[in-house]
Amino acid sequence: PSLLLGISNGNRFPPPYKNIPILPHPPHNQVVDMAQSFPPGDIASQHGTKIVFNAPYDDKHTYHIKVTNSSARRIGWAFKTTNMKRLGVDPGSGVLDPKENALIAVSCDAFAYGQEDTNNDRVTIEWTNTPDGAAKQFRREWFQGDGMVRRKNLPIEYNP
Repeated sequence: PSLLLGISNGNRFPPPYKNIPILPHPPHNQVVDMAQSFPPGDIASQHGTKIVFNAPYDDKHTYHIKVTNSSARRIGWAFKTTNMKRLGVDPGSGVLDPKENALIAVSCDAFAYGQEDTNNDRVTIEWTNTPDGAAKQFRREWFQGDGMVRRKNLPIEYNP
């Protein structure tokens, strides 16, 4: 509810300007963060736009990706996968300062190639600017607010 401040200056301000609403301050836990109001910059992932695993698939395979924060702001990042029983990512999330990079291991567990659907397999990296002054520790909440989140899909290709 807003409070109303009556102005009694004679009739200098005819209605509807006679009563000016004064809105209460937002709660102290609602912080508007300037860093999260800007779109996140770009990230660079070494090895391009897809991940390739080569047969045989009777053992675990690991593919390394170097992810670099090319922007001028600290970012939080997280990987997702469409097939959690076959694909793993380590580390799965983190924080990168500007120009900093991280080496990520994407692994593929053994499976019966040709007998399982692999058409939609992919990993996705999402990233967002971290709040100003935030500690360099990943927080899932950064991705759940009003801040902008960017995404890059890396399809998985399986060579027979």
